Amino acid sequence: MNMSTALNNALGGLTAASRGAAVVSGNIANALTPGFARRSLELTTSQISGNGVRIAGITRHQDPVLTANRRATDAEFAQRTAIAEFYSQFERFVGPPGEATSLAARLSDFENSLITASSLPDSAERLDQAASSARALSDGLNTASENLRQVRSDADRKIGSYVETLNQTLQDIEDLNGKLPAIRNGGGDIGAFLDQRQVLIDRVNELIPVNVVARENDRVSLYAEGGLILLEGSAAQFSFTTTGDTQPRMTVANGLLSGLEMNGNPVRTQGGTAQIRDGALAAQFEIRDNLAVEAQVQLDAVARDLIERFETPGLDPTAVPTDPGLFTDDGNRFDALAEVGLAARISLNSTVDPDAGGASWRLRGGLGAAAPGDPGNAAQLQAFGAILDTARPMASTVFGTSDMRAAEVTEALMSSAGADAHSAETRRIFARNAQSEMARIEAEQGVDTDTELQNMMQIQNVYAANARVISVVDELMETLLRL
Repeated sequence: MNMSTALNNALGGLTAASRGAAVVSGNIANALTPGFARRSLELTTSQISGNGVRIAGITRHQDPVLTANRRATDAEFAQRTAIAEFYSQFERFVGPPGEATSLAARLSDFENSLITASSLPDSAERLDQAASSARALSDGLNTASENLRQVRSDADRKIGSYVETLNQTLQDIEDLNGKLPAIRNGGGDIGAFLDQRQVLIDRVNELIPVNVVARENDRVSLYAEGGLILLEGSAAQFSFTTTGDTQPRMTVANGLLSGLEMNGNPVRTQGGTAQIRDGALAAQFEIRDNLAVEAQVQLDAVARDLIERFETPGLDPTAVPTDPGLFTDDGNRFDALAEVGLAARISLNSTVDPDAGGASWRLRGGLGAAAPGDPGNAAQLQAFGAILDTARPMASTVFGTSDMRAAEVTEALMSSAGADAHSAETRRIFARNAQSEMARIEAEQGVDTDTELQNMMQIQNVYAANARVISVVDELMETLLRL
């Protein structure tokens, strides 16, 4: 080997070592950066000297199968988290067992107040307390229904927000797809753009689980698991109209709530043929169109049971058959065709509510009584108490088909809410553990800072060796020039 060859080889080694140090430094600096994939310097034999090295390029290391599996757990965790949060909220709305403001506790207070009033029927204070307990019970149903309505409205607003994010992110990915070929053809490093695109795909995946298909010129196509083509050359355009303030009667079927469309075509969001599955967007549609509706049905069933109990023929001899009972549908008698949203409308009959201008003595004398009557007669109070403790068939089968007492109906509601919340939280924890494990496995395939530091020390040794060769060649050249 002559000195010229040695010098060229050493210069090539210095260049490679310098570039390698930059790559390793970038790996270490971006070890925790979302979307970053480890880089390595690819070297090949120099065509000039035949013995030296030259830089062939920088390789970005990413396992597409591992990334796809991690994305699947990300989407499932996003969905399970939203659903678990919904069930947890609904459990709080009806009140867990033992809580003083729960529906079961309010019903118990009402029953006890009737017993207390019947033991001393001439006590205006006890009658007022019974009326107050009855009003607190109906208020509790009103509040639970209103809170549920707000959760449903929030889901509708989140869908609108998610659709905007989805459209913008898909457009950003399309734009990156278009830039990558020009950057690579111009000799630029596209690694950072690939990292950015991975972050964008992860963002889409959290909303709608995606399958990524590599195309020529570093482009990708995106498909939803339900078959939707999200990106194939150009990005799909989703549309959704936010209602913002939902009501129990509103559904997609009756046209009062918006469905999802892609490129002007309806997208199925429910059932076994749904075109979007898992992910945060599907979860909000599930909450708005299924879970909140089912929860409202349960609340309405409790409200209906209360109203119909006190509309039982013969329960109050002073009442006209067409008049409402102790509990009303916004002041009216219950109409079986208007059950939807009943829990939001149930109210204490104003004739017995002192706060509404009524008189609590009608709990003792009868709702239709014109005068207080015998102050020592507790028959009507006892009848009202007995009807709550009477097992009767439910019009709705949401809590089963057996005859139930009023207390059993509210207990069934709370038990159902608690069981659903527990089950949803269990699924959320399982999804979280799966996501954490997949993230850990993916991280193991990513940047290992210990390994990178070892690589850096090796690069320093290579750099020093090549620098020494250049120094020796320089010394030889000076010696020759002095001869």
